[in-house]
Amino acid sequence: MAASQSAYADIQDYLFSLKARGAKFGIDRMRLLAAALGHPERTLPYVHVAGTNGKGSVAAMLEAIFRAAGWRTGLYTSPHLVRLGERVRVDGRILSEEEIAGYTAELRPVADRLAAAGGEDDRPSFFEFMTAMAFLQFNRRRCDVGIAEVGLGGRLDATNILDPEVSIITSIGLDHVEYLGGTIEEIAAEKAGIIKPERPVVLGRMPAEAERVIRAIALERGAEVLSVGQEFGEDLAGYPLTNLAGDYQRWNAATAVLAASLLPARWRLSAEAVTRGLHEVDWPGRWQRTRIGGRMLVLDASHNPEGAQVLDANLERLVSETGRRPVIIVGALGALRARPLLVAVCRHAREVHLVVPEQSRASSHAELAALVPGDFSGPVVRSTVAGLFPEPGVCSAGGPDDVLVVTGSIYLLGEVLARIEPERGAGEGRLQDF
Repeated sequence: MAASQSAYADIQDYLFSLKARGAKFGIDRMRLLAAALGHPERTLPYVHVAGTNGKGSVAAMLEAIFRAAGWRTGLYTSPHLVRLGERVRVDGRILSEEEIAGYTAELRPVADRLAAAGGEDDRPSFFEFMTAMAFLQFNRRRCDVGIAEVGLGGRLDATNILDPEVSIITSIGLDHVEYLGGTIEEIAAEKAGIIKPERPVVLGRMPAEAERVIRAIALERGAEVLSVGQEFGEDLAGYPLTNLAGDYQRWNAATAVLAASLLPARWRLSAEAVTRGLHEVDWPGRWQRTRIGGRMLVLDASHNPEGAQVLDANLERLVSETGRRPVIIVGALGALRARPLLVAVCRHAREVHLVVPEQSRASSHAELAALVPGDFSGPVVRSTVAGLFPEPGVCSAGGPDDVLVVTGSIYLLGEVLARIEPERGAGEGRLQDF
């Protein structure tokens, strides 16, 4: 029986109350919760994916490859675009509102018991609730394999209770510095925390100083290291192909292919399964092209300095391909992310619309406007998602021949997708990172 809207709203309110307590880092609470649930994370093999950028895409690619080979898959990612259940998928099907309600009802008394026994610091966080839901769902739906994306960092992330068959670190860049450290080396060490003794690790494209740190930690733990650059070379033009647009997805695809090659033969991840999986993978919001009112619309979550570099190159190619500068709609969380993003945007835009995602950490209109480079001569408009996308199939920005780009925070993309694709559902996009 479907959960009523009021009942599900109550569930959301409870989950929001966990989020309101703030982020809790460390895996001791997750260990306690997993033990209280009978360790559902130990019932199937996992691949564990960390990285500053690309980890969601690589996880989605691997899930598609496993599914193409005939296996039942569990995929755990964060954050979601529109619906909370997007974080937990079995064979591509997202967790329903009824299932979220059921798992919350099951987990809430367990959380209360842990808090009563050890104090409020032992009460699981929002992310730990969602992680437990994923482990339980994959177990109960009898998945053959799970692919889990790290929420934040690696060493102290709730997903790090896993003992995976393969660990993956897709990239290293400066993001979440308030939690992970202010240097590439410090962030690399945090993400290398997912490396387990004698379990192989795959590295995507990253700065040499980051790779040195990770290789040193892997050596200490007796973990074999394979890197995309070492195995495929530095020029991936034309290989491997994937259903996801953007040249950076070639690096992500190569990372997924390399990880698949390390898995034992019993998984039967043949070249045919790998190729079919990469051609069938669906991961919205990553240089995703669609149309609105007859115009091209590109949706791309470029939310940190490393992502802004990729966005810069993609926008340059877009201008070359279309012969015109796009109208760009942009919003970000914090100046560290907004500054390089706006530099890239203003280098290629004809017109810029500044929007404020519905997040407590979102940069205001004034903060965004102050970061627009002084040499940008095009219009800069302070806009809202509702004003720009008043109804499905309509965007009020630009003219009838303009190319439109929405970029920046993944939460902004979720708000836009909820308006242009109302069948996705709405009202769940306000939950924050991890």
